[in-house]
Order: sequence, then C-alpha cells, then structure tokens
Amino acid sequence: MPIRARRHGDVVQVRGNGREINLPVAHLGGGRLALRLASEGVPTHNETLAACEALSNHATEEVLVVLDRVLWSAREAQLLKSGCAQVLDSDALGVFPELLWQLPDLWLPEPHKVFPQVMMPGPHGAHPLRPAKPIGTLYHRYIPWLDQVFSLRALEREADLPLCHHWMNDTRVAAFFDEAGTMAEHRGYLARMADDPHMMPVFGCLDGVPLFYFELYWARENRIGAHYEAGAWDRGWHVLVGEEHARGADYITAWLPSLMHYMFLAEPRTQALVGEPAASHHQQIRNLTRSGFARVKDFDFAHKRATLVRLERDYFFKSRLWARPDPEDPGRPLRLSCSALLTRGNTK
Repeated sequence: MPIRARRHGDVVQVRGNGREINLPVAHLGGGRLALRLASEGVPTHNETLAACEALSNHATEEVLVVLDRVLWSAREAQLLKSGCAQVLDSDALGVFPELLWQLPDLWLPEPHKVFPQVMMPGPHGAHPLRPAKPIGTLYHRYIPWLDQVFSLRALEREADLPLCHHWMNDTRVAAFFDEAGTMAEHRGYLARMADDPHMMPVFGCLDGVPLFYFELYWARENRIGAHYEAGAWDRGWHVLVGEEHARGADYITAWLPSLMHYMFLAEPRTQALVGEPAASHHQQIRNLTRSGFARVKDFDFAHKRATLVRLERDYFFKSRLWARPDPEDPGRPLRLSCSALLTRGNTK
C-alpha cells in the first residue's frame, strides 16, 4: 500500500505500512514550516518524504520544510543522500520543494531506471533509441483542492477502445481533436499509436475514473521537430478532456502540472516540454501561459497554423508550478530557493 500524507491545519497525517502517524507543524515565519516528531517516534524515510510533500503540495507562497538536526538525526544521512534536503546551518536541515519534487519515489509506482542512450537516425536528425512503453499505472498524486488522487495509466488498447471512441465522437471534442470516426477507425488509430515508438497514449484519472486522454510524444521524431531545435529528450503532448464536468480552473490546475510533472520524472534528461495548440485556440494558449509555458512562435503545419509553447524543467520546479502558486508580490526575488539560501559569497 502506498504511503499517503494529508495536511490538516498544523498536523500532517501520514498513513501506510499498516500504521498512522501525526506529525505536528510549527510556523517559523516567512514560509518556513518546522516538521516535528510525533509520539509514535521517528518516521521512516518514505514517511518523511510524504509528509514534506503534503506541506508543499498546495501553497500560494514559497515554502521551506525545516527539520531540527537533533530530532531528525536518524534520517539526516538518507535525506541528504536522496538530494531533497540540504544543511541550512548547524541546527537545521531544509527540505526544498524544488529538489523534493524531482525525486520519483513518491509519485512513480515503479523504481526509476535511466535507459541507456544510443543515437538513431530519424526524420529531423539523430534521436535516442526510445525505451519500451510502460504499462499499468504510471503516476499518482493527491490533489488537495479536489480532495482526489490524480493518476496516469497506460491505455489498454481493446479494453479502452469504447471509451476513446465515445469521447472522440463527442461533438465538443471532435471540433478541436478532429478524430471522429467509426469503432474500426479508432481501433486502427490506437494500433498505430501502439506501434509507433515515439508516441504513448495515456488516460488521466481522478480516484481511478478516466476523465482525460493524453498522447505523449518524443519531440525530435515528431512533426514538431521540423519547426524547432528539439532536445534529444524533449517531450510534447496532446490532450482531450473527455468529460464535461472535468473542465475549469480547478481541474486544469490539477491535470496539467501533474502531467508535466510525470514527464519530467519519467525521464530526468528531459529538459523541456512543448506543445503546438492551434493559434486560433486563444483560451487554450492563455491556460498554457498561465501554467508556465512560454509562447515561442507561430508556425504552419499542413492542417493548421500552430503556436509553439515551451516549458523548461528548471522553471517548473523552481516556480513550484504544481502547487497553484499565486504570490502576493510576483516581482519579489525568491527567498526560500536553493539559490537564495545555499549560495555563498553573494554581493548586492
């Protein structure tokens, strides 16, 4: 059973491994949150990570989780080795969200292994040999403002065909996804996806119920690779919101950053994610720019004029785009980042 942590006011409740622990939280000011120990004793390493996730999962302002080095001495070595924590001073460790959220442990069900890199010829220059597509559940994350778990799972071609067929023939969806057709045509469509090593169809679910359909692709082999200098591990995506009730700000701020998070976690060499919405889809482009994507340029495919949008890995994690950030003063320099607290010898 995966470890789950939820914040309830000034307590983080952690459940898993057949037990429940409640960790007190103290506010130190300026976004610093001190995580204390519970009467049950020192949490395991993974329980500690889960508690820190709960404190940084939804925060309009910056957050830094502070651990007393004496109280947490049994976990210090492993936290430092994992990379999520850094020594702040002789008394305290800091768990930085920009580091923690790059660890796959809490969100990917399978242990992460880096696939060997071998370059292969392709339509837009050499690209890496791509790993086999994963199966089953790929990612899971608790969404506090929905009180639901968002997950990604690989598409099962025959089992999921009827739902894909239903969604793609929905009048609202067909107007922009443009893949309406018969069951046989959609069976062939999904078969082509399965046979193409650079494409991966995925369902997005809330509490296990499919609501979204995504197509993830490696950018260098994709048609978009003809229109910009794609990095070897850059990725892109298409989206179909299948159910009408899953539209709106509360949902897009759940599935969009979670999907980006998955792609960054699934391949640590991925430095950028791209999209190519129709240049006429002004609302979609607004949603993307509000979510951290930069509008790079407009260009032409054979079937549409498109807008190239791009999100960099460094920006995603430093800006905590998964957490619905909404700082009171967006122009103020970050105060709790690694660069602000760990850089020595800075001058004004």
